[in-house]
Amino acid sequence: MEQKIKQDEIRIGKNICRIRKEKSVRQTELVRQMDLRGISMTREALVKIERGIQHIQAVQLRAIRDILGTTYDELLK
Repeated sequence: MEQKIKQDEIRIGKNICRIRKEKSVRQTELVRQMDLRGISMTREALVKIERGIQHIQAVQLRAIRDILGTTYDELLK
C-alpha cells in the first residue's frame, strides 16, 4: 500500500499550486507529465490535492517535485 501524506498541518497542495503557477504549468500538463512517468493521477485528483481535500501519495509528491523542478523543502513548508 502506497504511503499517503496528510495535509492537516502542511500546506502541500497550496504549495504545489503556487509553484505550478509560478512555473506556468497547467494542471493538465502536470497530470500528463505524471502519466508519462507511469504515475496515475487525474486532473480532478490534482484539484482536490491542491485544495487540501485529498491526501497525496509519496510517489505522486516525488513526481511533482521532479516535474516542477523544485525541492521537498519548498513543497512541504
